[in-house]
Amino acid sequence: MGPAAQIIQALNWRRRRQQRLARALRKRRELALLVNRTEAIRPRDILLFCTLRNEAARLPYFLRHYRALGVRHFLIVDNASTDGSREMLAAQPDVSLWHTGASYRAARFGMDWLQGLLMKYGHGHWCVTVDADELLIYPHHLTRPLPALTDWLEGEGESVFGALMLDLYPKGPITAQSYTPGQDPSEVLTHYDAGNYTITRKNDTQALWIQGGPRSRTFFADTPQRGPTLTKIPLVKWHWRYLYLNSTHTLLPRHLNRIYDDAGGEKLSGVLLHSKFLPEVSAKSAEEKHRHEHFGAPADFTPYYDALVAGPDLWAPHSTLYRGWQQLEAEGLMSRGGWG
Repeated sequence: MGPAAQIIQALNWRRRRQQRLARALRKRRELALLVNRTEAIRPRDILLFCTLRNEAARLPYFLRHYRALGVRHFLIVDNASTDGSREMLAAQPDVSLWHTGASYRAARFGMDWLQGLLMKYGHGHWCVTVDADELLIYPHHLTRPLPALTDWLEGEGESVFGALMLDLYPKGPITAQSYTPGQDPSEVLTHYDAGNYTITRKNDTQALWIQGGPRSRTFFADTPQRGPTLTKIPLVKWHWRYLYLNSTHTLLPRHLNRIYDDAGGEKLSGVLLHSKFLPEVSAKSAEEKHRHEHFGAPADFTPYYDALVAGPDLWAPHSTLYRGWQQLEAEGLMSRGGWG
């Protein structure tokens, strides 16, 4: 690509970012503030942003996990929950809560709502942006909380932290399992795929694109390009001009997507333990199939929803028992980089 083409491309990306930021400001009007505790936020606090619907079963452990990591305030958008999630969150002393009944899909799958909150409250903070079924872990996370991690990243001149979304699943049919609210999901979702991943780098966004895992091999074996994207950037030292372009998979400006080492080494990285396949996924999939709020072309994913409703067994002979971060590092699914 010649210099002129590069300038045009850069201008196009800048225009897209400005348009999306303006859109997020408009979409923020769809949010009704229920509980505002943001006055408690201090300058160096690590914040967490999340959009959710009907996650009452996951929330007790989700909150406990991220509090233990060092998150000091949760900014959460509830998208018309009916299972008590909203009431549970409103009672938490470190949660500020918004509600909306607007379309999740029309808000770029909730990202427009979070983008508006990130612009207003996230500027200058290290911000965790995750779904309610994603639990961030990283090398030494049990003994080195997020403030230690972010201090080290800043010392290295880094403002982003990448992670692989790792699907956990049980041995046996999903619907045959039992989960108690507050329980560590990995006690039920005991296995994962250690291999079966493909990695490409997108020239347009400069982002890594990882696909594979149990969903790809079970539901998209014949169309692997439609399998889920597993690369995420869940931790960012936020600036109000930053933009999540596609969920938390990619960011603008594009240089933020360089979560890899161009010199042949490895950067520090983590894993998002994905607890999607708790027993409730079958009932949720039946509901989402009719709501059409997920995926760009919902009708194309009808077979996927039908398979989840049936309560599949994702376990295979090559499945690996989950034992902790050291094992994931040894398998190359995360890296401590230079963080001893």
